Amino acid sequence: MKSEKCRVVVLGSTGSIGVNTLDVMARHPQRFEVFALTAAHNVDRILAQCAQFKPSYAVMASTPHGQALEAACRAEGLATRVLWGSDAIDMVARHESVDCVMAAIVGAAGLSPCLAAARSGKRLLLANKEALVVGGQLFMDTVKAGGATLLPIDSEHSAIFQSLPQDPRDWSACVDKIILTASGGPFRTRDPHTLRHVTPEEACAHPNWSMGRKISVDSATMMNKALEVIEARFLFGVAPEKIEVVIHPQSVIHSMVQYLDHSVVAQLGTPDMRGPIAYGLSWPQRLTSGASALDFSSMAALTFESLDTKDHRLRFAGIHLAWTVLQAAPGTPAVLNAANEVAVAAFLAGKIRYDQIHHVNQETLSAVTPEALASLEDLVALDLRSRQAAENTIAHLAT
Repeated sequence: MKSEKCRVVVLGSTGSIGVNTLDVMARHPQRFEVFALTAAHNVDRILAQCAQFKPSYAVMASTPHGQALEAACRAEGLATRVLWGSDAIDMVARHESVDCVMAAIVGAAGLSPCLAAARSGKRLLLANKEALVVGGQLFMDTVKAGGATLLPIDSEHSAIFQSLPQDPRDWSACVDKIILTASGGPFRTRDPHTLRHVTPEEACAHPNWSMGRKISVDSATMMNKALEVIEARFLFGVAPEKIEVVIHPQSVIHSMVQYLDHSVVAQLGTPDMRGPIAYGLSWPQRLTSGASALDFSSMAALTFESLDTKDHRLRFAGIHLAWTVLQAAPGTPAVLNAANEVAVAAFLAGKIRYDQIHHVNQETLSAVTPEALASLEDLVALDLRSRQAAENTIAHLAT
């Protein structure tokens, strides 16, 4: 029998979204219970989380890390059952005792447990944008077939969701366009001709948000915004040409919806992920999140910039690939996502320059043509082919 509390699985509990999710849940112990936590390799942090929240399960991605966590839990006298491997992550995501799944595993690795949760009809809080970028229509069809409730957690998509009519059937009839905001990252005003000299430390120093290294680099290149455009296309069922991106350096307006009468509804808040996380956990209600309230008297200005200036086109060349891949064959967004994951990892490892990330993405898109995609296995195969093509490009750059 399920608990009266909402029982939650946090996929990727040691990352920034996972940590913030647990922070929100800890503020409402009468409403939420942690059923399972999963992580890739941060044994110390998930051990501390197990000690605090006492989940039924803790799952590590690999055997060595799983065995290390199992030994640590035993030494601490914790009753949490420790498992490891992708099958175990899928198992807790679809477990019959679970009500809600926070999907915060970074990258394409998060697709399989997202599909498992969707098939099982869970409330799925989607912080893993790659599930939609890679899964596309297959993912949305799985959500519908499983009767799952899909709620976006990315601050931009949560803002759009909060700004749209409650009935999705009204969206296409009254929405003129969706406007995603972007901070511009750490290089918004940097001379684009100096980007070849950017270091990983500089790229990871976001001016507004505290994030992991991969997504921080994506924010600097604005590839994260390209992925969000793709995600918005599938989440809200709008044509690509109805999605616009504007740079908003203050990150106060998280995104907007422009209606047919040209009125605009926007969602505002401090740059704190606990806001959209709390909304996803409590929807359609609201609860306290721990995020600070906006102080309008302290705001000097809210400013906006077009992406179409000459310098911004040089700084953020990758953003325009979003519309390119959405107009290409189904599965092309998955090729872009795989290439970008490999390219960013290579940059962080010092194998390529910052300005070569975009080159790797373009070359991979040229090298890989998607075929029919009818299953997770098809998507995994396409992802692997794309990664191999990206690695080949990186190897060529190194010669």
